[in-house]
Amino acid sequence: YPSFNRIQLPRNMIENSMFEEEPDVVDLAKEPCLHPLEPDEVEYEPRSSRLLVRGLGENEMDEDEEDYESSAKLLGMSFMNRSTGLRSNASGYSQSSDGSCSVPSLRTMVVCAVVLLIAVSVIMVIYLLPKCTFTKEGCHKKNHTMELIYPLATNGKRFPWAKNRLPSNVVPLHYDLILQPNLTTTEFAGSVQITVNVIQVTWNIILHSSGLNITKATLTSAGWNQAKPVEVLEYPVHDQIAVVAPDALLVGQNYTLSIDYSSNLSDTYYGFYKVSYKDEHAEKRWLAATQFEPLAARSAFPCFDEPAFKATFLIKIKRDEQHSTLSNMPKVQLSGIVQDEFSMSLKMSTYLVAFIVANLKNISKETNRTLVSIYAMPQKLGQVEHALDTAVKLLEFYQKYFHIEYPLQKLDLVAIPDFQAGAMENWGLITFRETTLLYDDKTSSAMDKKLVTAVIAHELAHQWFGNLVTMEWWNDLWLNEGFATFMEYIAMERTFPELQTDEEFLKLRFKTMMKDSLNASRPISSAVQSSEQIEEMFDTVASLLLMLKKYIKHDSFQAGIENYLHNHSYGSTRSDDLWDSMNEITNGTLDVKKLMKTWILQKGFPLVTVKRKGKSLYVQQERFLRSVESENWTSDASYLWHIPLSYTTSNCSSFLCPYAYLLDQKSATIELQEEVKWVKFNVDMNGYYIVHYAEDDWNTLINLLRTDPIALSTKDRAHLINNIFSLVGIGKVSLLKAFHLLDYLENENHTAPISQALFQLNLIYDLVEKRGMQNLAARVVDRVKKLLGSKIDQQTWTDNGTLSEREFRSTVLAFACSHHLGNCGTTATELFKEWKASNGTKSLPTDVMKTVFTAGAKTDDGWEFLLSMYTSSVSEAEKHKMLEALASTEDVRKLIWLMQTSLEGDLIRAQELSHIIATVSQSLPGHLLAWDFVKENWEKLIRKWHALNLETAYISQPEMHIFLTLQVKTFFESKSEKISQLRCVKEAIETIQLNIKWMERNLAALQQWL
Repeated sequence: YPSFNRIQLPRNMIENSMFEEEPDVVDLAKEPCLHPLEPDEVEYEPRSSRLLVRGLGENEMDEDEEDYESSAKLLGMSFMNRSTGLRSNASGYSQSSDGSCSVPSLRTMVVCAVVLLIAVSVIMVIYLLPKCTFTKEGCHKKNHTMELIYPLATNGKRFPWAKNRLPSNVVPLHYDLILQPNLTTTEFAGSVQITVNVIQVTWNIILHSSGLNITKATLTSAGWNQAKPVEVLEYPVHDQIAVVAPDALLVGQNYTLSIDYSSNLSDTYYGFYKVSYKDEHAEKRWLAATQFEPLAARSAFPCFDEPAFKATFLIKIKRDEQHSTLSNMPKVQLSGIVQDEFSMSLKMSTYLVAFIVANLKNISKETNRTLVSIYAMPQKLGQVEHALDTAVKLLEFYQKYFHIEYPLQKLDLVAIPDFQAGAMENWGLITFRETTLLYDDKTSSAMDKKLVTAVIAHELAHQWFGNLVTMEWWNDLWLNEGFATFMEYIAMERTFPELQTDEEFLKLRFKTMMKDSLNASRPISSAVQSSEQIEEMFDTVASLLLMLKKYIKHDSFQAGIENYLHNHSYGSTRSDDLWDSMNEITNGTLDVKKLMKTWILQKGFPLVTVKRKGKSLYVQQERFLRSVESENWTSDASYLWHIPLSYTTSNCSSFLCPYAYLLDQKSATIELQEEVKWVKFNVDMNGYYIVHYAEDDWNTLINLLRTDPIALSTKDRAHLINNIFSLVGIGKVSLLKAFHLLDYLENENHTAPISQALFQLNLIYDLVEKRGMQNLAARVVDRVKKLLGSKIDQQTWTDNGTLSEREFRSTVLAFACSHHLGNCGTTATELFKEWKASNGTKSLPTDVMKTVFTAGAKTDDGWEFLLSMYTSSVSEAEKHKMLEALASTEDVRKLIWLMQTSLEGDLIRAQELSHIIATVSQSLPGHLLAWDFVKENWEKLIRKWHALNLETAYISQPEMHIFLTLQVKTFFESKSEKISQLRCVKEAIETIQLNIKWMERNLAALQQWL
């Protein structure tokens, strides 16, 4: 039917059409063929499916977000078909076949009355039956599972939308936003004009608003003489408002919705929030900044707060004269002295909008017609030079790599003094925690430099992946985060090779595999409903992209990325769009979509078992799983990956190696050209899978490490250590065999293998130490000393060497001092005394600074002095090391004071609390103390932070899990079902059980080895 017919429908029928789009609300939309109905089909709808006003819980609706046409047309057809059929039946009793009228006899009238009574009864029964579709074949029941439900608005009226996600019948085109923050009263006023386009006729505009006091709302159209006031209904459960239009909103027409509102600056880290800080004169000052990802733009202005609803923005900010402002776009106009106007933005999602009101200083440099600026507090401007040089080089690299110029005229990177996230990629206005942007030559270590560079590389990658091309919904968040993480390492490897980031990428792969091997893991592309679920997405995809890049070769991979960005610039995408762009490049030689879907849509990763016999290699795959205790666990038989295997052999020439083989079945046989002495799969651990060898092949590889370790690359040696301990965890390999492999470490001189060995041994140490087995824990340390004692003794307390050597020095000396090996503690204490005697003016080697501070904080005087230096230091890198040392004390009263003071957020910023809790939790008494603190202050904590961040701070580290007892599990479950179902909570509980099993299985072998 034409759209103008739909306008004539009753108002509630059009409103029902929005619900008809949702398959979980009305079953009408579940039928495969909705439009049009066949001529011989008449649809009957039970009365029970009519409007029912009822409150709606937050999670009662299905979150699958398919695009369905409006059912208004269908409702009209159904109504007309039903009434037409009834009219036809009725007319049959009053007209003869030839069309002439006759006077019925009494008998005829009685018979007709009986027939009519029967017909009416049948019709009533049919009408009251569950909905059926009548065809020539008869009645087909529909799966009627749910009545149509409307929630209630705050004023008690019916709210015309019931889903978490917005309808698509109205889309935003442009926002004119005026804000007036008051940093004295910590309030702000706002006015927004949203130009929208109507896709489907409606009387309502549904959008987001959270915590905003709406004082006025009007609607205008080109066809109206003046703005018309509109009613605004609020449904806080979904952060939604419904603007009720005075007339039907017509398809294809543009309307302008104007809303005036006010609110308070947030005292959390989300939305438009306030931050206190000390200026260069130690006076308390305030600034206001934003953090909108994922769902907080709605708390700063009414908007369509979903990534797919892209629009342009023109922002004006009224301010006090002493403040300055920043936003995504360059400033174009100053209206008098109190209002700054920014140029109109490019088309972008609401979560990327940003603005700051503060007193900041900056330095700038222009590259390729883009002005790059670094902003910081005036007293910290001397620490931004490294960030500026890094940002300029990386911006130039990305433009060349993607063959797409950065589209804005400016790029601002801003250090926020109190900021919970590491950084946020707002388009043209990237915000950072100070520790991730500022670099001080005197106090920042090699690892600090790598951190700052990595975070900048990550956020600049988002300017293309996430900002230029955005995921349609948060279930494909990996399109943003996975690519940004992957490109972070690619960019650093190309632009700053001296930072040796390949080892960091290797550590990331080891780390993500630990989590993905749990049953609590999730598929990469997962349905998400809440902000907590959005925020706990993970970095697995960066490892998968590396695997794909190695398999299809770098040039093809780069061309696929370029193709994807060009095809979808300023648009929103789903995961298939990426694989389709890759397939255009591979051109039939490889179905990238088919391959990658096996990794994206099923959770976990594979274990590949290799058996060698002569020239034949027998390989088979199954899921690598550290736990199978789950109600919903799926048998390994249902898992099948397409695995790009890589392998090298004793006879492999550098020209041919590594070999490649795509394992897309449960098992296969690879034929070698000749017999070999040994074979090693997953070269450089570029693939995302664990490898298990037959007994003889493990023995051959262990012997190879002892006799000729450099036959394998540094990464391959680290990979074998990680692999074998992972297999110990599931009982595939004995602990003694893993320890035998480690014996070669006395001859190892490279960082990656030694760091991985230390990591594995430290996990074992924590397991036994936190069970009170102090004697056994001491023997673990002795064993480490035997393996690495010479390496520890060789370390100097300087900043000399390559970056990798400097990082290794930091790791080894920190381990040695914490476990009282050699004269490490004595040397660190002496250095601290010299530093204290100089009143903190003596320079300390930055790579061992934290170790020195930790040694000094063991005494009361040292701890007090360190605290005084913390409060006066302007170097964030130095303050971070000091704070970690302060939180490492064994004095319970000091630990309580640190956590409480950080919670208050004055002397120690509140952003540091999660880091303090994590550091305190690393010791046995501190762990229990931190747990008590979280319990006692829970209500205060959740007002400031998302619950996810608190849980992660307390339970995310492996050594903490052994003390997450039933009491802890019960506590989280009692607070919220959402919290108890979060991935990090499930991981923690599962890891407790695994640690207990590990000890039961391996305690005897551990005692034997030691």
